[in-house]
Amino acid sequence: MAETKHRVGILGGTFDPIHNGHLMMAEAVRDEYEMEKVLFIPAAQPPHKRGHKISPAEDRYMMTVLATCMNPAFEVSDIEMRREGPSYSIDTVRALLRATGGDSEFFFIAGTDVIREIHTWERIEELLAICPFIAASRPGCRPDVERTRNLLGDLGVRQIHLLNTPELEISSTDIRERVAAGRSIKYIVPSEVEHYIYKKGLYR
Repeated sequence: MAETKHRVGILGGTFDPIHNGHLMMAEAVRDEYEMEKVLFIPAAQPPHKRGHKISPAEDRYMMTVLATCMNPAFEVSDIEMRREGPSYSIDTVRALLRATGGDSEFFFIAGTDVIREIHTWERIEELLAICPFIAASRPGCRPDVERTRNLLGDLGVRQIHLLNTPELEISSTDIRERVAAGRSIKYIVPSEVEHYIYKKGLYR
């Protein structure tokens, strides 16, 4: 009899900062797919953010820990912070598969705005072959998932799944702009993250 594998979601991102939309999306996917846990992975050197000013990886990691600590099904990994070079998802997933010895089945969680761009990711065909994607719908970004699937051929059709999730009009860019303008971010991010941002003077 085949042994049942642990179902684990992966939610990677810059998390600059992490916000309630990320948390709601992760919990909706975890519940729908009956996952044991969701692993949040802050990117140390996001390839798509080259040339952009981002907060130090340590601050983004700490905010992610603070945001997720009340949910026992959420964990945070520093795997990309411990690796030199750009934070390519294929390298991360392969490292996780090696670390778990094949006992876990991983699912990559991404907003549908991100899914529209995955055909440009490093070794995306290789990544899709070992890790299905769950495209969680986001406001204003109900994508043409079929277009992305078609760009990636049969592999995209089989490995990219769409899930409608509760939608919040939140973006990390808007949060940074609100802080810079002295506007409130209460209830947009967890209170622990709000306090951390102000204590560290981020986004000023």
